[in-house]
Amino acid sequence: PTPSTRTACPWPRNPLSTRKYGEEWGVPRADYRGLFEFRVLEGAQAGLSWDTVLQKRENYRAAFDGFNPQRIARYDRRKQQSLLRNPGIIRNRLKIASAVKNAKAFLNLQKEFGSFDTYIWQFVEGTPRVNAWRTGHRVPARTPESDAMSKDLKKRGFNFVGSTICYAFMQAVGMVNDHSVECFRHDQVGPRARRPQPTTRGPLTGPRPAPPARPAAARPCAHSRPQQPRTRPATRPTHA
Repeated sequence: PTPSTRTACPWPRNPLSTRKYGEEWGVPRADYRGLFEFRVLEGAQAGLSWDTVLQKRENYRAAFDGFNPQRIARYDRRKQQSLLRNPGIIRNRLKIASAVKNAKAFLNLQKEFGSFDTYIWQFVEGTPRVNAWRTGHRVPARTPESDAMSKDLKKRGFNFVGSTICYAFMQAVGMVNDHSVECFRHDQVGPRARRPQPTTRGPLTGPRPAPPARPAAARPCAHSRPQQPRTRPATRPTHA
């Protein structure tokens, strides 16, 4: 389709989701607070609709100290009990406890790798996967990359990080471009997209060990239709 005939993907159905779709979804990001925010929100969404989470997003930012992992990691039982009484967020005991547990694991991982983005972007080798789905084709709910991410995060102490949740996270933070090719956003967030340089890596730094194991090659997903997407890797710019 030509630019003048392109439309948006069909899933945004209200002002909040339309705004997220037009400004954030699929845009590569590396800021540690933004990445942690989506890590928390994707876990909170488990079993619910994304619209439910979006409606409570500002309340989450207020309740969880702007998604500051250093502060959240220090939440004690009393603080968690107060969050359970907050009607502005999803009052699920396991999900609130998960945010605290994951903040601690996040800080440990950040210390080990120097930054969370250094760790997480290794699952796509630092370059977003740009797919070529057609409108009407079902996008897979998980991939070998999200399987590997899920397995490694669990090993490092995270929870609410199943492969489906990890793939939704990858879509949200631009590690994969799943806009349909008919969508005007497909080319806006690809094919020149790459892992951005973070504005800040947070207060913790440390040595950068070898990357976690990744799948050798992508395999067809059981949730996808027989016809597989055409994937073209984004072009990395040449550095001086």
